[in-house]
Amino acid sequence: MQTIFIMVKTEMGRAYDVASLAADTEQVSEVYSISGQYDLLLKCYLDDGTDIGHFVTDTVQQLPGVRDTFTLIALKAFT
Repeated sequence: MQTIFIMVKTEMGRAYDVASLAADTEQVSEVYSISGQYDLLLKCYLDDGTDIGHFVTDTVQQLPGVRDTFTLIALKAFT
């Protein structure tokens, strides 16, 4: 299982719409509104072998209202 975090910049006034659509995406486990340059933070779990680039460009970036994304790949979880 691969864990990635995607910061999402939305069109003005669309953060709640995008958050709702993202939360309905199977691989997205959590959606947070955040402050700063980006509006949302998505925590995603992808099956091993899933192409991260295709997931981001074909799924997340295609959500209506998404303007920009920034992806972080988690290497190790410390609990």
